[in-house]
Amino acid sequence: MPRQTHFLRGYLSSGLALPEEKLIVLPYAEITQRYKIRRQKQRSTYHTVPSEIFDLAPGEMVVHYNHGIGKFLGIEKKPDHQGMMTEFMTVEYADNGKLYVPLNQSYLISKYIGASDELPRLHALGNNRWKNTREKTEVAIREYATDLLQMYAKREIVGGFSYAPDSDMLHDFEEDFPYVETEDQLQSIAAIKSDMVEKKCMDRLICGDVGYGKTEVAMRAAFKAVVDGGKQVALLVPTTVLAMQHYESFCERMANFPVNIGVLSRFRTPKQIRETLKSIAEGGVDIVIGTHRIISDDVIFKDLGLVIIDEEQRFGVKAKEHLKKVKAGVDCLTLSATPIPRTLYLSLIGARDMSVISTPPQDRLPITTTITESSEHLFRTALLRELARDGQAYIIHNRVETIFELASKITKLLPQARVVVCHGQMSADEIDRVFHAFKSGQADILVATTIIENGIDIPNANTILIDRADQFGLADLYQLRGRVGRWNRRAYAYFLVRNQRALPELTRKRLNALAESSGYGGGMKLAMRDLEIRGAGNILGTEQSGQVASIGFHLYCKMLKRTIQTLQGKIAAGAVDARIELYLDARVPEEYIAEMNLRLDIYRRLGEANNYEEIDAIFDEVKDRFGPLPDPCLWLYHLTRLKIFASQNGYTSIKRDKVTIIAEKQSGKQISTRRVMIPKYKTAKEFEAKLIALLS
Repeated sequence: MPRQTHFLRGYLSSGLALPEEKLIVLPYAEITQRYKIRRQKQRSTYHTVPSEIFDLAPGEMVVHYNHGIGKFLGIEKKPDHQGMMTEFMTVEYADNGKLYVPLNQSYLISKYIGASDELPRLHALGNNRWKNTREKTEVAIREYATDLLQMYAKREIVGGFSYAPDSDMLHDFEEDFPYVETEDQLQSIAAIKSDMVEKKCMDRLICGDVGYGKTEVAMRAAFKAVVDGGKQVALLVPTTVLAMQHYESFCERMANFPVNIGVLSRFRTPKQIRETLKSIAEGGVDIVIGTHRIISDDVIFKDLGLVIIDEEQRFGVKAKEHLKKVKAGVDCLTLSATPIPRTLYLSLIGARDMSVISTPPQDRLPITTTITESSEHLFRTALLRELARDGQAYIIHNRVETIFELASKITKLLPQARVVVCHGQMSADEIDRVFHAFKSGQADILVATTIIENGIDIPNANTILIDRADQFGLADLYQLRGRVGRWNRRAYAYFLVRNQRALPELTRKRLNALAESSGYGGGMKLAMRDLEIRGAGNILGTEQSGQVASIGFHLYCKMLKRTIQTLQGKIAAGAVDARIELYLDARVPEEYIAEMNLRLDIYRRLGEANNYEEIDAIFDEVKDRFGPLPDPCLWLYHLTRLKIFASQNGYTSIKRDKVTIIAEKQSGKQISTRRVMIPKYKTAKEFEAKLIALLS
């Protein structure tokens, strides 16, 4: 009897043989040794409150678009002029002036971040000083926006390579991914593919927390460049250890596909490096991974198509200047958990594309972060708790001279623990041996310098103690903390200091910012908090820092973004910010969405919407998340649409008295006024339609 083979779609954890039936069932995974790890999704996306609104605490400085810099006092409920209980943001101004801003106008308020950490002077209500400042800034912003657009127009004129649509091999590669992608990952991948298909050069920032899957996104971009475009890819990383980790990850992930991967690092012999360089020049290496060595003059690519930069904030000015030359005419993808202010700024204003990955992988738990003074008792307790659950731990001590002394103390405290030491002055072979011992579970505690800062992925290591944490930068501490909490166990990070009370104010702010950003989406929050602590500085150069100081970084970004969109034709040239004061119950009720920050987020997004499509998308999302819209939300929807109509038709304000509606238009210094009777209506939709008809 002839043997027959049948292929069926399904799932089996392992194969089986049924001799009586003369049947062998063999899963495809057992042939390829590639397995899908599919865990049940608990959520499709994770909503991270935008950093602009995040943690706006009483006492902080804010900027109101129409009234200037004031001090935020908090949110209080009080009757409005019609006697209706309303939530107001209370802002204090000079000479004890107070401004009560209804929550549905909260988009007019943004947190103040100056050019330095000095506090600004409060403006006085009704004074022309703020109006003059804002008008001067608008002129300067228009000039700067024009320069920015010219710079990016040059990149588009130079153009890039237009890749073919996704090939079958790329689909196979995506299917080979053993985990379930998060929604944010899928959106980032789709955005990158869209960029690569276009003729212009891609310049995209992928901002995602440590361990949230940025590497897989980069792998897919690299694979598409090689397979669908026949191009070479350069992956630039800050450390030798990370280069080797990425090399191993790429080799494992692409093992079933015809992609040649090379690495340039001090872990390779001179002969291996010479062979790799020759192969790069001849086009034999498709993807090359390495440190600064990649941008050396002797590294010549046959046909470079994509540059991927991992953790851009770790590279110095000289390296970035080299990168500008390398990036000319090629696509660029930047990965970062905590983007540097300049990178973040360019992304915030829309001058650079950005995708945010804020959804954690399934089973991921936030890291418990503690700032405390160092002691033997703490070391013993924290390490014993980790060892008791068969876990591993890191101890970070950034002084080579005393690192072995600390390791000896740990060995005396915990004689049963297997302790290994690693630092950057060790030979490549020694570093490799120590890492493999720790990764394979042959050691319990790794005492190391910041050499482990980037890319080390050991799911079983879930406690980290960082000695003299006050001497590290924000991004460094964030990356170090990200070495733990990479699986489904609760992870612990201890920031150890000598004397907590004696810490400088700036250091205390920095450490507290880390403790606050221990939840999901912490990287973006931390980058914004870093900006807040240090000030915007010379992000924009000396010419712009004065404008930032006078109106605040957030408002500067908003105004610059709007100016850029106007110059690009995305917003009508005559569009103005219209004020709608019709005294109708238009709001997001507290009983509909209880979380204050979520309500503020919705108001902010509605306030910044430029067209009807954006408004519809926001309310579709609200309905999907919170259910059918109550009447106050329906009024908010239709009055926001009315605001768009007014802005596009040159109306600066639409307000009402007892029986009429007054609409004002401004042309230069001339103000024209129209009065129409309040239309009769039964619904919010009918009111919007009739009023637009009267004003058209």
